[in-house]
Amino acid sequence: MLEHQRRLAPRSLQIYRANLLALLQLLGEGKLAALESVQVRRFVAQLHARGLAPRSLASLLSAWRGLFRWLARHRGYLANPVEGVRAPKPPKRLPKALSVEQVQRLLEAAPGDTPLLARDRAMFELLYSSGLRLAELVALDLGDGRLDLKAGEVTVTGKGSKTRTVPVGARAREALQAWITVRAQIAAPQEKALFVGARGRRIAPGVVERQLRAWGARQGVQGKLHPHMLRHSFASHVLQSSQDLRAVQEMLGHASISTTQVYTHLDYQSLAKVYDAAHPRARKK
Repeated sequence: MLEHQRRLAPRSLQIYRANLLALLQLLGEGKLAALESVQVRRFVAQLHARGLAPRSLASLLSAWRGLFRWLARHRGYLANPVEGVRAPKPPKRLPKALSVEQVQRLLEAAPGDTPLLARDRAMFELLYSSGLRLAELVALDLGDGRLDLKAGEVTVTGKGSKTRTVPVGARAREALQAWITVRAQIAAPQEKALFVGARGRRIAPGVVERQLRAWGARQGVQGKLHPHMLRHSFASHVLQSSQDLRAVQEMLGHASISTTQVYTHLDYQSLAKVYDAAHPRARKK
């Protein structure tokens, strides 16, 4: 049902599978039909005591809750023991975004002139230019019409199999064209993927993450970089310039605007720093 009706992404299916296996392991010799809410709360307490984060516990409970809803609909189960059970509240954390100056330092200077470096530059420029998720980036194919450099746009399929089209900036288009020109030197015959690894096949997400960290180190950008940070930076910088929350929501592919609103807090932090530096009554004597 999750794969064919809800059409979840492979990574989401892996998470659901792991969460449901965790329930079976906790049950041991017990039966799903006999599970009660008090046991579910005990399982959550046990996992929390082992150090499982609140977000991970919430993911587990969501999967378990969905399983019992399916069992009630298709197998005649009378109660859902997970209903009403909540995970501990996680601390509110703002997404980490780079400053405009850090992004410029990361992407401006060319560290070399090889096909792999051309690929890396194109990937990072596209992530920042269009706010793509890592999975959306690695899933792109060449020649299927989804990447239109002339029109300056790319169409991707994100979470929940939702398709959206987002702009591709001039710098990203230049980097992509440079990569496409040399891609044949690396890509295996008949390989459809836009971005390929050293062996010529579709690049793995882990390779993108490692290459970004190495690239950042060469460019002198401090901190642990990850691809999603470029997506956060895209959202924060566009929102700071445009103040158009709905447009940023559409470009990010968020189902709810409340998810996008977190970037208004990043914008407020930036404004607060300007205030503290500029307002005569804000500075401490």
